[in-house]
Amino acid sequence: MNKQIVTILSAMLLAGCQPSAVGNDATQVVIPLPADSAGRGSKVPAKPISDIYQDYLHRDVRDDIFYFVLPDRFYNGNPSNDNGSITQQISAGGVELTHPRGFHGGDINGIEQKLDYLQNLGVTAIWMTPLLRNKAIQSDGIAHHGYWIVDFTEIDPHFGSNADLKQLINAAHLRGIKVFFDIITNHTADVIKYQECHQASGEFIASNTHCEYKSLDKLAKGDSYTPFIPEGQSEVKVPSWLNDPRYYHNQGDSTFKGESSLNGDFNGLDDLNTADPAVLAGMIEIYQNLIKEFKPDGFRIDTVKHVDLSFWQTFSPEIVSFANAQGIPQFHVFGEVYDPDPKVLSLYTTEGQLPSVLDFAFQQTAADIFYREKSPLLAQQLFAQDALYQDSDSQADLLMTFLGNHDMGRTGYFINQAAPTMSAEDKLQRSILSHAFMFLSRGIPVIYYGDEQGFTGDGNDIDAREDMFSSKVASYNDNTLLGSQATTADDNFDNNHPLYKAIVQLSHLRKQHVLLRRGEYQERFYQADKNIFAFARLDPKTDEELLMVFNSGEHAQTMTLSTEGKIYRLLTSWPAPITAASNADNTATTLTVTLPRLSYAIYTTATP
Repeated sequence: MNKQIVTILSAMLLAGCQPSAVGNDATQVVIPLPADSAGRGSKVPAKPISDIYQDYLHRDVRDDIFYFVLPDRFYNGNPSNDNGSITQQISAGGVELTHPRGFHGGDINGIEQKLDYLQNLGVTAIWMTPLLRNKAIQSDGIAHHGYWIVDFTEIDPHFGSNADLKQLINAAHLRGIKVFFDIITNHTADVIKYQECHQASGEFIASNTHCEYKSLDKLAKGDSYTPFIPEGQSEVKVPSWLNDPRYYHNQGDSTFKGESSLNGDFNGLDDLNTADPAVLAGMIEIYQNLIKEFKPDGFRIDTVKHVDLSFWQTFSPEIVSFANAQGIPQFHVFGEVYDPDPKVLSLYTTEGQLPSVLDFAFQQTAADIFYREKSPLLAQQLFAQDALYQDSDSQADLLMTFLGNHDMGRTGYFINQAAPTMSAEDKLQRSILSHAFMFLSRGIPVIYYGDEQGFTGDGNDIDAREDMFSSKVASYNDNTLLGSQATTADDNFDNNHPLYKAIVQLSHLRKQHVLLRRGEYQERFYQADKNIFAFARLDPKTDEELLMVFNSGEHAQTMTLSTEGKIYRLLTSWPAPITAASNADNTATTLTVTLPRLSYAIYTTATP
């Protein structure tokens, strides 16, 4: 894409959504909402916007905008820690700057040094992949991601120290930014081996590449593995009880089907027996100690559906209660349940007693509508299932909405996959449009690091974990980014990138309008033969609403809906101002909206 196109797109963005279009009258958050079943939001704090976003401690999580980041791939603030531990061999090494699996040097100090960049983007909460000390190198890769923990009490030296993390949290809090930890209860690093398929050294016997799963039926018949720990590794895990094989399933590798999803080793990782009361108590103590020491603002929980449901029924309430007692009244917990079915997701927020989960159903719906050009009726069907999440401590507006991540891949990749021959301008526009859908829908938006710089990736897993700082990975650097002539070989912290600017404007809109954060979802227009669709976020007590209208299609489209006595005025539109019908004179009983291709508009019923 040439510079002229980028400039034009940037100008279109600014023309469509200037702060002035929102209105200065919106800077006071005073709209009362009815109490929900959890007691959340019974009153929206009558504070200026600036106060809400400075007061991280008391801010409701629905007011937040999340940024999900792998510290190793973000920014190298301290090159002296790149090689990890100098005293613990198991946590040393793994630096391979040219390989996508290696450590690349990013760290906690690097995130702190880029807080200006994140704050300017509109971010109010940072979620980092696990930071605890890992087994740096395993047979299938290098722990740049942080999910192979051996020590649950200290920070991995590749990322920094306990003191570095406390310094980051303090610096973020001074800016009103929350910090969330990514935690694991399902497994630890791969240390335990089995005599039936491993040598004494821990290497596989002969041509084995995995250990076949032993079912509960086989175990009952005496067909089981004999676990052992290779010499010199019997005390590598902290706390010490984690070194005892009796606290693990020891049934071989999961097939991710049936009972093996709960009992099998997740890609060879030592699978904890989370049905054991001792394991439950030990994990609660581990994470209570981390809350006590670091005072994070919440947890994202890894691999939730691979853990016994009964574990969550105790773990989640205990952790939240403990955090509240430590002076963190808005401590928030959300789980990763890797499934696009709301019936499966909601099982963990209701029976499982987790307040929230990552909304994989939303991700799939957004990708289908905006990248794969499927019917917007999918959005209607998705939101129609929101009642599934409702119970005493959870509801649909607490769901974490996202467009891509470190496991499944990026927005840019999904767009390239769906339409490889699409113009660069349309790819950029579809990415911006899907981000708008995320920011304007119910739920809490999560930006995946690098998406704001047009990163595309080559697929999932390591192919979606590019470096924000100058990369030396050839398979990253040959990608064409959305909206930019840069590559990942460049330093990508460009505040003028059109995607960055678009997210800035969406963040501003969301912060200025309480209805975008707390408003009840209501459908307004969905039609099988149209790509134009509309939904509202409203206060059911005052009947005030914001009406969101999207056109995900390739041609201009028109919709008409009944106003039911309300007066609608255009608040803003993107990518450019539209000539919008309005019933501001209070004579029309319907509102007709025509949107150009790949665009959206927002209408308000608020008094100007």
